Formats: sequence, structure tokens, C-alpha cells
Amino acid sequence: MNEIGSPIILHPLIDGVVLLSVPVSQMWRVATYVLAKRLQGRKRYPLVLMLEPLFRCNLACAGCGKIQHPADTLARHLSPDQCFRAARECGAPIISIPGGEPLLHPQIDQIVAGLIEQKKYVYLCTNALKLEESLVKFAPSKYLSFSVHMDGPEKVHDRLVCREGVYRVAIRAIRSAISAGFRVTTNTTLFDGVDPQDIRSFFDEMMELGVEGMMISPGYGYEKAPLQDHFLRRQQTKELFQRVLVNRPRRWKFNQTPLFLEYLQGRWELECTPWGNPTYNLFGWQKPCYLVDDGYCDTYQELLDSTNWDLYGHQSENLSCRDCMVHSGHEPTAVMSTFGSLNGLLTTAKMTLFPQGRVSSTEDDNQLPPRNPKNDLVQLTVLP
Repeated sequence: MNEIGSPIILHPLIDGVVLLSVPVSQMWRVATYVLAKRLQGRKRYPLVLMLEPLFRCNLACAGCGKIQHPADTLARHLSPDQCFRAARECGAPIISIPGGEPLLHPQIDQIVAGLIEQKKYVYLCTNALKLEESLVKFAPSKYLSFSVHMDGPEKVHDRLVCREGVYRVAIRAIRSAISAGFRVTTNTTLFDGVDPQDIRSFFDEMMELGVEGMMISPGYGYEKAPLQDHFLRRQQTKELFQRVLVNRPRRWKFNQTPLFLEYLQGRWELECTPWGNPTYNLFGWQKPCYLVDDGYCDTYQELLDSTNWDLYGHQSENLSCRDCMVHSGHEPTAVMSTFGSLNGLLTTAKMTLFPQGRVSSTEDDNQLPPRNPKNDLVQLTVLP
């Protein structure tokens, strides 16, 4: 399952220097965009367009519900012009292209080139099976990043994608893309039963590969997904991500906001803002989000105006949203909180420079905290 959220703005402190895991121009674009919307008094606006040009895939992952469409639907795809119109209509500065597998689209290179012409920052999500052979279709650009779906170390990843050898293909493709000058990130979905230490070792390996940054998220409980017993409940998510992220080494780089990483560990409250990552696919604008399908609209404005947003999110007690902490719904909230006020910006900067639970330079970076570290939790409230 290819999911992606908003890219990180600031990065953890390494040897006294704040590193950026995205180009400065992208950071500036997002910051000025959010501030402009706030000055305009806009309550709801898009940050990342989830553009699904097709549902077809060359894998049948155990935790994915995206390929459970009829054969005639899986054979269809959006045209480049449809993709360009959606991008202009939405106006989001960042475009995520999940799937299905986007590299199966016969005109994916034209779609990416056209979006770059619009000065959009494009994250093309891929399982990497066709990435190495497809690199010749693209040109390295600050506007393009390949987001490779990697669900953990080799045994874990291959088990979840239900095919042996996929991990090694992806590693080879990542190396080739980086060597060719492309921006590369990884996208990792965690499920119940995963070993936190295995994931920490996996993060070390991704950093050694030279990826720009990593994106992480708990899995979403698709009704049609073959794997139903490994989706995380909300408390399980917090406990797992505490063990994965607490005392994390300074060398790890995440393409996500500090607020979202704190939220995953239960240290920060974020409500879902599904309009921040609107989805456009074969059927139109999906209500209300990338993960929940409650109908479609013809235009983005209709999506904003006709959707009863109070029916969604954790506070709504909607069963579909009860356990969801996925970044495609909550990362926009974190980004908007970061740049929506001076308090949010200063708080994020503080978390970046002085991350809670981080070991000091004299301690063991790989020290894993005990399970359920109650003394590590801090009560914080969402920013206005």
C-alpha cells in the first residue's frame, strides 16, 4: 500500500547543525503557502494532492485495499490532461502520486513532466519493481522525488508484499536512482507484531543507502485488505512508535514534521484534516479522504462544500476513523500547526533542536527503551 504524507520541514539536530531533508525552495514554498492561506482567513485548504492515476499494481500486498476493484476499473487510468487539471484546480504545492503502481501508467513520464512545469513538488510513490528500468524516462530535478515503499527489513517487507525478492530489487533500484542524481525517500507502513529493533536496524540501513529521508505511518484497516489481524489500534500505535522512535539516533532523517512524530508516540494531539490531502482518481474527488471512500465529487470546491467534515476524524467517533493515525490525514494538521502561528513555529523549532527522549551524545544511540515507558509521556495540546 502506497501512502504518503506531507514532507518534513525541519530535520533533527546533528552535531549542532539543523539539516534539511528537502530543498530549501520546497520548505519556503510550503511555509509561505500556509502563511498566505492563514492571512486570507482560509480554514480549509489543500497541502498535498493525492493523485491516483490508476489502481492497477504489480503486487498484491497483504495490507492493501486499493487493488480490490473490478478488472475493468483496474485496466483504466487518468490521462495527463486530467492530472494537470486536477493539480491546477486543487492548487496544492505538493503532489503525491500513489496507486496502484504509478510506473505502470503508460504516460507517467508525461504526467510528472507536466506537473513539474507547474512548479509542483512531485513525490512518485513506487514499489520499485519497475523503477530501475524507468529512470531513463525522467530527469533529476528538485521537484521530483521517488518515494519507495519499504515496509521494514527484507523478511518483513517481502512477507507483507507477498513476494520474495522484492526487497532486494528495491534496494538495487534505490542505489541506481541515487547514483543517477534523483531525490529518493522511503515510505514505511508499520503493522502490529513488528519488532521495534528490526525497524530501527532497517532505518540505519536506509540512512546508509543515502536516501533523502524516511516517511513512516501506521497501517490503515482497509475492509478489503487480505491482512486484517495486523492493523494497529490507537494505543498499540502509540506504544509501537514509542519503542521505535524514542532514543532514536541523530543520524535518522524523517520527511515529516516533529509534531507528527510526537503525535505517533502519544505526546501531541492532532485531529485529522482530510481536506489537507485531497484525493483525485478515476472516479473524481474522493470523499472524505485517500483512505475512506464515501462517494465522489466533480470538483475540489464541491468536495469542500458538500462534505460534512464533522463526521470524520477521531473526535467524530466514526468507526472508520477510530484507530486511524495515518500521516495522509494528520501530517497536514501538523504542517498547518507548524506554520499557522508563531507559537507553532517556535514549538516545532524547539522539538527539532531538543527532541524529547533523545539520548545524549555520550549515550548509546541504539539503546531501546522498555515497553510502555510511562515516565516518557508528556501531555501536550494541539496548537491553535
